[in-house]
Amino acid sequence: MQPLQTLLVVDDDLDIRDALQDAFELEGYSVLLAADGLEALAQLRQEGSRPHLILLDLMMPRMDGFAFREALRHDTALSDIPVVVASADLHLEAAAKQLDVAGCLRKPLDLHELLSTVKRLSQAV
Repeated sequence: MQPLQTLLVVDDDLDIRDALQDAFELEGYSVLLAADGLEALAQLRQEGSRPHLILLDLMMPRMDGFAFREALRHDTALSDIPVVVASADLHLEAAAKQLDVAGCLRKPLDLHELLSTVKRLSQAV
């Protein structure tokens, strides 16, 4: 039996984090949660806390998704983790291209699209 794949959900909305955690755990993933980019970076820099994929909101307090992604890209130990942006931003596709992420999903999230995207990208790692 292969070990669980780990996902990091970075979103300032507690209800979204809880719902995504439930959905991912039902699919057999281990889930880490962070309320903003600063919390996510702190978790990522802990020993043994390396997810297979990061699901990232763009608009958050303290450190938004743009600043988080920039920090991630400059950290050689973390820069290769695939990132999927999930946002209601009107310019989501342009933002995703600018951020050089593995994928983007528009909020409100379609659960089937989300799960298939996560499965495809986390298996590629």
